[in-house]
Amino acid sequence: MPKYLIERDIPNAAALSAAELRAIAERSCAVLRRLGPTIQWVQSYVTEDKLTCVYIAPDAELIREHARLGGFPAERVLEVTAIIDPTTAETSEEA
Repeated sequence: MPKYLIERDIPNAAALSAAELRAIAERSCAVLRRLGPTIQWVQSYVTEDKLTCVYIAPDAELIREHARLGGFPAERVLEVTAIIDPTTAETSEEA
């Protein structure tokens, strides 16, 4: 199933309290339960003015529906086409 990165512009996201982050997570989980098992939230990264989220879903439209139902911004929904890390440099084409 495809993996997606979702960019959510949230001014002062880094200043959100633990209670505010918990409320966001609770709302997201409630919407996920409503949408069913084909969409999965993997994790989110909180930075200065943005939440960058990783989701697994059959298509980008379901990601956008989650954002709409939860009242979350979703400025960009990007499908992950490959994942690389330091071990990628060690992989042999011949293997």
